[in-house]
Amino acid sequence: MADLTLDTARKILDAALAKAGELKLKPLVVTILDVRGVLKLAAAQDGTSLMRAEIAHGKAYGALAMGMGSRALFQRAQEQAYFIDAVNTIAKGALVPVPGGVLIMDGTTLLGAVGVSGDTSDNDEACAVAGIQAAGLKANAG
Repeated sequence: MADLTLDTARKILDAALAKAGELKLKPLVVTILDVRGVLKLAAAQDGTSLMRAEIAHGKAYGALAMGMGSRALFQRAQEQAYFIDAVNTIAKGALVPVPGGVLIMDGTTLLGAVGVSGDTSDNDEACAVAGIQAAGLKANAG
């Protein structure tokens, strides 16, 4: 698979939301970007709070922009706060360096990223990973 198809993005979305239901999480927003950072698919469950879509997008975008899952960005922000702040300034505040942004890999090929927001960052990440794996792809959460 060379590109992230809409069909694959739908599988990721459906499985991520199914995982959220299984875990009985708060309402989520799931955003899926292709390797270029272009929106492939996004959905918000009923009852999501304000700005969840922007946060989910920022998690996915940050993962793509830096080439690492947002858990690694979170760790780097703790260790090198000035660097992450500088990068986020360059990105006009578009990065959200907390878990929940996961790279979508097909072997060693980067296809895109999933960003999830609405519950704890760890739960958001678990849903993203579950969605990617359900589509037969590899998740890199960082």
